[in-house]
Amino acid sequence: MRDTWPLLERIPFPPIRRAKLKTLQVNVGYRCNQSCVHCHVAAGPHRTEEMDGATVDLVLAYLERHVRTLDVTGGAPELNPHFRRLVRSARDMGVHVMDRCNLTILEQPGQEDLAEFLAEQQVEIVASMPCYLAENVERQRGKGVFDASIRALRRLNALGYGREETGLVLNLVYNPQGPTLPPAQDALEADYKRVLGAEYGIVFNRLFTLANMPIQRFGSMLISKGQFDEYLSLLRNAHLDANLDGVMCRSLISVDYRGYVYDCDFNQMLDLPLRHKGRARVHLSELMNESVEGNPISVAGHCYGCTAGQGSSCGGALRQAAE
Repeated sequence: MRDTWPLLERIPFPPIRRAKLKTLQVNVGYRCNQSCVHCHVAAGPHRTEEMDGATVDLVLAYLERHVRTLDVTGGAPELNPHFRRLVRSARDMGVHVMDRCNLTILEQPGQEDLAEFLAEQQVEIVASMPCYLAENVERQRGKGVFDASIRALRRLNALGYGREETGLVLNLVYNPQGPTLPPAQDALEADYKRVLGAEYGIVFNRLFTLANMPIQRFGSMLISKGQFDEYLSLLRNAHLDANLDGVMCRSLISVDYRGYVYDCDFNQMLDLPLRHKGRARVHLSELMNESVEGNPISVAGHCYGCTAGQGSSCGGALRQAAE
């Protein structure tokens, strides 16, 4: 895999600082049952990194003191042996929990009751669904993934997910197929709801459109095809200063499986640590009694992926979300 960091660190990005912390995003491990071509984590079945029980306990202690929203990601986060304890304990504290789910994990051995667990704990599901057409999904995520995703969505719907009256939130995530910006989120959401509803009887709450980050597996692919510089130029030329106030790194910190802290999940994958009081690397245990509000955020060329066009964050398009 080609390293994109030497190309990204030379590209300036407007300086930004942290606002009030609202979300703790925790990557509990890089193991996944899929190996998607756009994955900025380079996750897959052969990755072995995973958060241990002691670090999960630290995350729970931090949540109790500082944050009321937990965003759990991976890999497939559900494969971590401590995933359910983390979710259950956070919910017992009244913390809102989001699970970044790839849908096909619901059919993996040992996960037969996962959907019921998530519904019981009232976990918000943020599910990868890069298109409503089978051919496009399987080109990006692998053969058989579309049908498995449809089965998973139907199962979640049967439990009440995606229906306004239940409070069980099911959001889908769209990533472009290649080095292009996402289309307008609201219009694409309407298309998703129309096609998935008419063809498969599926309902969901919102569609989040995310730009592909030029790092890890996707960045390496761009380099191999000679498209890296062109894609970076596309992002930079589409940058809007208006999106700077809404980027996720201003109100979120990202924790890796070892407990080290980053400004976002993308910086985590680039090993670009959060800066705090001159420390080269900060562990979550060091922030237990400290605030990161006002800290400078570590930025480079990849950050244009969050500020280009309508903007992109873990909660979808920035400009439409703000309207």
